[in-house]
Amino acid sequence: MILRECEGMMKNSGQPNVPVRMESRTAIAASSGGLDSLLAAEVIRRTGIDVILLHVQHLFSGSEAGRTRLRASAERLGMPLRIVDASEEHLETIRRPRHGYGRGMNPCVDCRIFMLKVARRVMEEEGASFVVTGEVLGQRPKSQHFKALQQAAVESRLGDRLLRPLSANLLPDTLPVTEGWVCKEDLFSMQGRSREPQIALAKAFGIVDYPQPAGGCLLIEKTYAARLRDAFDRLGRDAVDLDAFRLLRHGRHFRLSERVKVIVGRNKQENDTLDRFAPGRTRIEPIDVMGPTALVEGDPMDEELRLAASLVARYCDGEAGSRVTFDILREGVHREIDVPPLLADDPQITAWRIE
Repeated sequence: MILRECEGMMKNSGQPNVPVRMESRTAIAASSGGLDSLLAAEVIRRTGIDVILLHVQHLFSGSEAGRTRLRASAERLGMPLRIVDASEEHLETIRRPRHGYGRGMNPCVDCRIFMLKVARRVMEEEGASFVVTGEVLGQRPKSQHFKALQQAAVESRLGDRLLRPLSANLLPDTLPVTEGWVCKEDLFSMQGRSREPQIALAKAFGIVDYPQPAGGCLLIEKTYAARLRDAFDRLGRDAVDLDAFRLLRHGRHFRLSERVKVIVGRNKQENDTLDRFAPGRTRIEPIDVMGPTALVEGDPMDEELRLAASLVARYCDGEAGSRVTFDILREGVHREIDVPPLLADDPQITAWRIE
C-alpha cells in the first residue's frame, strides 16, 4: 500500500517522498487471530502508526493452540502482542446481556461492547491514541450492521477513537481520519460476507499463513445453548461459574430431576476431563468393566444415585443386561453399588437428555 501525506504529517527534507508524522502515535488492534483483524492491524501499521495487537481471552475465545498461532502471526507481522484474560469479567455479559440473545444463548452485541471496553482500558494503559478492529459492515447480521457498529462505539465509550479500517469508508469518519492521523485513501469499503476482498488484500500484503474462518460461537450451537439455558433455570445465573460454563461443553448431559443432573463421558479424553471437574460433584466409575466416567451434580437421594448409575451402565461395555458395579466417590468417601443397565431404547434416556 502506498503511503499518502495527510494533515498532521510532513515530508522529511532528506527523503521528500516519505511521509513523516509530526508525533508518534500508537493504536491498539483488537485481534481474534482471524484474517480480518490481522489485515486491519497491518493496514494501520503501513500508515506509519505503531500497532499493538490485543487478544482478549474470554470464555469462548478458543484454545491455547489458537493463541500460539496468534503469537506466531504477531511475530511475522513484527507487532507486539498483549493477551488479556477477561474470562471472569465476561461472565456477567453472558448472564445478563443488555441487548438480549441471538438464536441461541449468544449475546453478540453485548460481547462486542465488552471486547471494546477491554480494548479501551488497554488503550489508556498503553497511552495509545485509538483502537482498531477488523469488523466488516454487514458480515455478521446481529453485531455488524450499521446501527450495531455505531451502538458498540458509543456504549464502549470509545466513540471517535474507534476505527474499522476494512469498512471505514462506508462509516462516519472517526478521530484518526478527522485529525489526519490516517488517510481515508488508505482505508477500505468492504461489506458483506464475501471473503474475496480480504483474501486479495492478504495476498497484496504477503500474508499467506492465516486461519480459515472457524465455526460460529459455541453459544449459538443448539446443544450447548440448551445446556446453558438448563443451568441458568435450575441453578440460577449467578451460580453458573467459570467451571460450570466449561463443563457444559463436555460429555452427554441428562437432567434426571430438578435437583439432579448426570454428565457421562463419551471417550477417554472426556473421562479424563470429567475427572478434573469431580471436586464438589459425585463421581461414578465402573469397577469391573470398561465404561465412562460420570459426574452427578446436585444433591441426589440414594434412589436417584442408583438411577444415575443405571444410566451410566447403559454406556458400559459389559454383556447386555448384566449388572455393573460402580465406585461412587462423594465428599471424599468411596462406596460401591451394583445396578442393572437401562435399556438402550428406554424412553427415559431421551426425555432426560439436554439438547
